[in-house]
Amino acid sequence: MQNTDKAFYKRLTVLQQPHVASTLRDIQHGIERESLRINPNGTLASTDHPAKLGSALTHHFITTDFSESLMEFITPPESCTQKTLQQLQDIHKFVVHNIDEEMLWPMSMPCFIKNQDEIRLAYYGESNVGRMKTLYRQGLKNRYGSMMQAIAGVHFNFSLPGHFWTPYLSEALGQSGSQQDISAAYMGLVRNYRRICWLIPYLYGSSPALCSSFLQGKSSNLPFEEIGKGSIYLKGATSLRMSDLGYTNNAQSSLQICYNELDAYVVSLRQAIQTPSPRFERFNGKHNGLFQQLNGNLLQIENELYSPIRPKQPTRSLEKPTDALDDRGVSYIEVRALDVNPFSPVGVEAQQIHFLDVFLLHCLLRPSAPFATGDFEETEHNIKVAVETGRCPEATLSRAGQPVLLRDWAKQLVAEMQPLAELLDNVNRCKDYTQALAGEMEKILEPELTFSGRILNMLQEQKLDNGELAISLAEQHKRTLMDAAYTVHSEEFFVQQAELSQQARTKIEANDKIDFDTFMRQQFGV
Repeated sequence: MQNTDKAFYKRLTVLQQPHVASTLRDIQHGIERESLRINPNGTLASTDHPAKLGSALTHHFITTDFSESLMEFITPPESCTQKTLQQLQDIHKFVVHNIDEEMLWPMSMPCFIKNQDEIRLAYYGESNVGRMKTLYRQGLKNRYGSMMQAIAGVHFNFSLPGHFWTPYLSEALGQSGSQQDISAAYMGLVRNYRRICWLIPYLYGSSPALCSSFLQGKSSNLPFEEIGKGSIYLKGATSLRMSDLGYTNNAQSSLQICYNELDAYVVSLRQAIQTPSPRFERFNGKHNGLFQQLNGNLLQIENELYSPIRPKQPTRSLEKPTDALDDRGVSYIEVRALDVNPFSPVGVEAQQIHFLDVFLLHCLLRPSAPFATGDFEETEHNIKVAVETGRCPEATLSRAGQPVLLRDWAKQLVAEMQPLAELLDNVNRCKDYTQALAGEMEKILEPELTFSGRILNMLQEQKLDNGELAISLAEQHKRTLMDAAYTVHSEEFFVQQAELSQQARTKIEANDKIDFDTFMRQQFGV
């Protein structure tokens, strides 16, 4: 047995002790689900963010992402998976009741968009903070184009309870359980996640096909095939959202973000935010009297970093994420590699959450050596293989420089996760975690059972366009949500939240004491 395996099973033994295992009942999750508002014919909605939903700037549960039509639904941290999904369904129900004939696009890759100028930037009001948020999106449009920003995903937030860390760290690693030790453990989880996160798009990628309108003005060397009247696909693809066409670091390949220690991560991210970019400096200054981006640096702000995972600490008003991490350490991690689940009305299902709990605990327990030269590039290579050809039987990854079949490595990982799933079942008095693991193993053995395999089979068997299938699913999901009952929150609750958010936005606008140009100079030195 290798030393890393011995260390893993030693940590597992500590985790299995009753006083440590019992803390796992309090693992917390939160969901951030994105979805485009569309017209009944499947085109992008051009309407304002509905006033009945409240202010996108200040609402705790319902906001917008890049554009007015790209909605984002947020659940607070909860330990109960069922409650998280119930809250998410309540949010969706209230939204579909208040968008008239519009629907929510159930796919990650966008609907038919004739021209990217149809994509309206999200509007957050006339406060300095609101205008800054819109300007950040103007910068994204200038830098990467609006089509890429129309892609939707699901973010999964995960944190271990405070009372988990002291017994686990002291008995497994001989550490004190200080915030510094906790942050180091989370960073180890992040590195291990990056090493095996290719498994996430394999299992949960649901974008093997897309509308050909997405490629307008772009060149691609991918061997696309046509289907229907205007869709294209890759035979073995799992998540074109995660490919070079979508949200990847391809556009940020010059960044040298270090994940070995929290301090190094903060320093390297700050450096990217402070380093002028010859490519982006051309958008500096004003055009027709309006700023075109927050600044001309490699990254405007931290959120511009496209990564399949981020270490996070909740921020205070106008606090930078790097300052929050530097001041208070890592509080939770954000998994960003999930496509929208098109078969769920809320974009994600319980089996995924149960599997992710097991997956992330595995990433925590495995020893996590610092990235050496070439290690990070190897993780990027493996993601590329998984998203472009993951369902092909011959799909081959690189593990410590040696070739390994994706299927073989995936089966080995699931076998290692089995005792963790059993442990979570025991402490939660259920079978959800072992059943989730078994369900994902079936997808490894039979790629056609993956989300992407199911989507492609439906398109081919029914000779559909990607958009036709999406509209059918959107209609089905809207009916399901309209017929559902509120379970955690009520309609009255959301009406109140909308009113409170509008009041909060009005207060922010009234409290501004300086003009926007002065605000920009103070915040970004422009």
